[in-house]
Amino acid sequence: MKINVIDTGFFKLDGGAMFGVVPKSLWNKHNPADEKNLCSWAMRCLLIEHAGKLILIDTGMGDKQDAKFFGHYDLHGDDTLLSSIEKKGYRPQDVTDVFLTHLHFDHVGGAVKFSSDGSRLLPTFPNATYWSNESHWEWATNPNPREKASFLKENILPLQESGQLQFISKGTSPFPLVDFLYVDGHTEQMMLPVLDFNGQKIIYVADLIPSSFHVPIPWIMSYDMRPLQTMDEKTLVLQNAVKENHILFFEHDPIYQAAMVEQTEKGIRIKERGALSDFIQN
Repeated sequence: MKINVIDTGFFKLDGGAMFGVVPKSLWNKHNPADEKNLCSWAMRCLLIEHAGKLILIDTGMGDKQDAKFFGHYDLHGDDTLLSSIEKKGYRPQDVTDVFLTHLHFDHVGGAVKFSSDGSRLLPTFPNATYWSNESHWEWATNPNPREKASFLKENILPLQESGQLQFISKGTSPFPLVDFLYVDGHTEQMMLPVLDFNGQKIIYVADLIPSSFHVPIPWIMSYDMRPLQTMDEKTLVLQNAVKENHILFFEHDPIYQAAMVEQTEKGIRIKERGALSDFIQN
């Protein structure tokens, strides 16, 4: 198994929304807000080469939305999904599978692009199977009023229309050495990939723990649909991470790609954090 970190750029979100009930006097020390109370966040993906497959986990925000949309989120940075994949020596047509943890726009936006003549939307990866699960797909395509702005039909429906979409059934995996945890606090049936890398587990924690700053149990986002459930799910993931020395991979941390955690007198806290390459050797 070879694991590549794919950077797709940064965007900005309100710091209060990202840290929920945690006071600004605490979270601002970790990710300082600008004059609009906005903090920068990464959109970081993984590209896994294993057993004849090239598997992309999540796709960032993409670049097909209009200027008004991007004005809300201040997309910035030099990296894009496709440029990062190409820097690793791959082409879009090489990707065999695109796994989507969930269908919020900052995770699925890069999965779809405009055709060369701009007339229609097509999957960005023409030879790939796109993977979701049936419960989350139903939730995303018939969204509740609170999440509606995060589930954009132009990001989602072209995947089904292309015939490239398939659903993963709970308890199964289409990939060797990759399992999934299902969590419901952030959104219905978000899937967290668990990679078995040379006997060590790497958990792609997606929006359950969006950054290393969110490791303390009460530090959860206001975006979560079921915040108390998020806290319970985080507790289980983190307790297992301490017990089994799991590596946590962060999708949105603006600085750190990965971390390991430990039990302290104040609860579970970061033991070590840095680049994923600090913890594994391909």
